[in-house]
Amino acid sequence: MSLSMHAVLVQPLLTEKITGLREKTNTVGFIVHPEANRVQIKQAVEALLKVKVEKVNVLNVRGKVKRLGRFSGKRSDWKKAFVTLKEGEKLEMYESA
Repeated sequence: MSLSMHAVLVQPLLTEKITGLREKTNTVGFIVHPEANRVQIKQAVEALLKVKVEKVNVLNVRGKVKRLGRFSGKRSDWKKAFVTLKEGEKLEMYESA
């Protein structure tokens, strides 16, 4: 399936775990389109954010089953990508957060 570069990256992930990874190993996190693969994610990050990518790790996150009284529902499944940047590369959007 052909996705546009803007459709591949849904939003950046800003959590304590990813902040620690960014400081130690120069890794940033993104919520990505569920059908995007590693190659598409790498191309989108390099083209849109103008940085060099060393590697991409991807994992699928299952939605939790939640209840409200007797009613039960399920949160959506989503895909998360950890993108390791090459040595010396930085993303400015993470520096201000």
